[in-house]
Amino acid sequence: MNNKENLELIEMFKRLRVTDVRDGMDWMGYHHYGSVDYKIRPLFRPETSVAGIARTARYVPYEGPVPALPPEKYREWVNMYYTEICHDPWSKDIQQGDFICLDVAGIDVGLLGSNNTLHCKKAGAVGFMTNGGGIRDTDEVIIQKIPVWSYFISQPMDQARIRFIDKDIPIAIGGVAIYPGDVIVADGDGVIAVPRKVAKDVAAYAWQEASTDKKSRKQLYIDLGMPLDDTVE
Repeated sequence: MNNKENLELIEMFKRLRVTDVRDGMDWMGYHHYGSVDYKIRPLFRPETSVAGIARTARYVPYEGPVPALPPEKYREWVNMYYTEICHDPWSKDIQQGDFICLDVAGIDVGLLGSNNTLHCKKAGAVGFMTNGGGIRDTDEVIIQKIPVWSYFISQPMDQARIRFIDKDIPIAIGGVAIYPGDVIVADGDGVIAVPRKVAKDVAAYAWQEASTDKKSRKQLYIDLGMPLDDTVE
């Protein structure tokens, strides 16, 4: 994907709310497409608002069997597992502005944690979404201000639970097909995926709606004697 074009798209969307983008999608005729299942929620609020470019990967349940090993042998098996079965090659390809979208088949597994999300952030990732748990170490993740959207929080590690299938492919999360390069916008109202082919037009109509809303609310702030803030400026 062209990183210059990615950054230009992010600039168009980064100050828009999910609801503005939803309106923009409606203007383009995508009334029934793009809004990820409302049960996928941000890990923390407030100040969780992100726009980025979808980088995708898919995992499926691990079929087993799990070998019966004494603890002193378990480390060797775990090292093999993370090298050959449940690895994360997508994390080696991250570009500035990527929004990591992981299809983990709804499994209760902590594929993301306080350590690897920091590595991804260092590489340029701006947010994460999974269709399972997919996130653990949440106290630290919140302190680190790593934006994550998921169905729930997970305790378990990856081993013997999931295996990597592919990366940079179409996936499904929360009833929406997400393609590499789509624009992902997420905030307290959830997540919306904008097909790249209509992203610029969606942004234009979203700004049309957002500007009307800001102008109206700004006048109401003034009428009510409320101090202006960056949601109306």
